[in-house]
Amino acid sequence: MNAIRSVCVYCGSSAGRDPDYVESGRRLGRDMAEAGMRLVYGGGTRGIMGAVSDGVIMAGGQVTGIIPRFLIDMEATERELGRLDELVVTDDMHERKHLMFQRSDAFVALPGGIGTLEELVEIMTWSQLGRHAKPIVIANIGGFWDPLARLFDHMKDEGFIHSAHQVQPIVIDAVADIVPRLAALTLPEADEGRAEIIERL
Repeated sequence: MNAIRSVCVYCGSSAGRDPDYVESGRRLGRDMAEAGMRLVYGGGTRGIMGAVSDGVIMAGGQVTGIIPRFLIDMEATERELGRLDELVVTDDMHERKHLMFQRSDAFVALPGGIGTLEELVEIMTWSQLGRHAKPIVIANIGGFWDPLARLFDHMKDEGFIHSAHQVQPIVIDAVADIVPRLAALTLPEADEGRAEIIERL
């Protein structure tokens, strides 16, 4: 069994209205660094994305940013990107998401917009299809993800979710509890998912 060493964080490239979102991102980054967990994220230097990476960097941790070329000017600055330990520039979103999956042992979704939602739902879909068993944490800061939980319940009640046992995200309300929970988990040997399937998803 393997310990979790790298964590992919999905989150908004904007700050959102509640200051707790940015502060939670910064706290998560700091906690990850102190636990020796590398951050793998979308490479943005603004909003919650920037707060998470700042938290890791300020605590002496390691950061891998993966960003499509076309998003660099929208979500980051060249100077700030230079602070990252590793920067991977991809040709498109598909390549970005595939690399984020490959580089990560677990996933955490902080508050964010449509892009964050899409990334969370996709990684949950891959789990539901049995293509990986990596932990997925939903950081329900201030109840942000409650409406999504209600939607999932509605889908299940209406008969559209038949294999919920295949995907059981860990919902955590307090950001301080995320890293201790991840640190207590272990992964099966070489859980890289079904590569030939993931490549097509």
